[in-house]
Amino acid sequence: MFDISSWKHLRIPFSFYLLPVFIFAWAVAREVEISRLILVFITLHLFLYPSSNGYNSYFDKDEESIGGLKHPPKVTKGLYFLSMVFFLMALLVGLGINYEYSIMMLVYGLVSMAYSHPSVRLKKYPYISWVTAGYFQGYFTFCMAYAGLTGGGWGVYLKESVYIPGILTTIILMGSYPLTQVYQHREDQKRGDITLSLSLGILGTFVFASVWFIFSGIAFVSYFKWMGEIWAIWIFLGAMLPVILYFFTWFSLVRSNPTKYATYDWAMWMNRISAIALNFFFLYYLIEGH
Repeated sequence: MFDISSWKHLRIPFSFYLLPVFIFAWAVAREVEISRLILVFITLHLFLYPSSNGYNSYFDKDEESIGGLKHPPKVTKGLYFLSMVFFLMALLVGLGINYEYSIMMLVYGLVSMAYSHPSVRLKKYPYISWVTAGYFQGYFTFCMAYAGLTGGGWGVYLKESVYIPGILTTIILMGSYPLTQVYQHREDQKRGDITLSLSLGILGTFVFASVWFIFSGIAFVSYFKWMGEIWAIWIFLGAMLPVILYFFTWFSLVRSNPTKYATYDWAMWMNRISAIALNFFFLYYLIEGH
């Protein structure tokens, strides 16, 4: 029942692009028990995110490229059940930390399901889906990871030292989110999903992302100043330089020929470079902070 195509749709390697949120939460938590560190990593990156990927793939039934799969295989009913198994595993393993952490993952999973399920399908509402994805993949996930790493509960969402960096992760995701949709306009339009990128248009998507990237840079610099970590500003800006250069090179090419350059390959390289840069920075921030 769980054929190879179903496992491909879980897109487990794609979880690498969400790893910066986990590392940032680890850096803010500082001292973390190794057992909690392993459990949080497993529940999020090996079970929860793949479950979400598979579930959304099942209901989207994409025929063209999606994040992490340039040529997605046809989905089967087995994919639905496999995604549910992974979701259940995330919740059960999460209980090894505490029940509140497991409930946080349940909330994340249900919202993720609402993104693509035909009875709700948040994906077809451009700004609602944008805010929802930014909030839950950013702030909510950051606080959830922090709670898991420290053994905390719902109170972490109201803790200033946690929710401020959590908000920063949402801000940076607000800019990158529409770029992940820029090559899917034809298929989204065919399904009636008016995504944010489709609503903005290709060039509008890049302008929109530019504004949010500038805002996120200012926000991170302000955060490090507030924390009295001036050294982190220069490392952060240095790590972001390749991302900025790639983005504006891509933007320039898209302006000359949107059809040729607003593609899956260009978008995935944007994701790779961003993830590598952020993972590097947050690992350095973690080590230096200790």
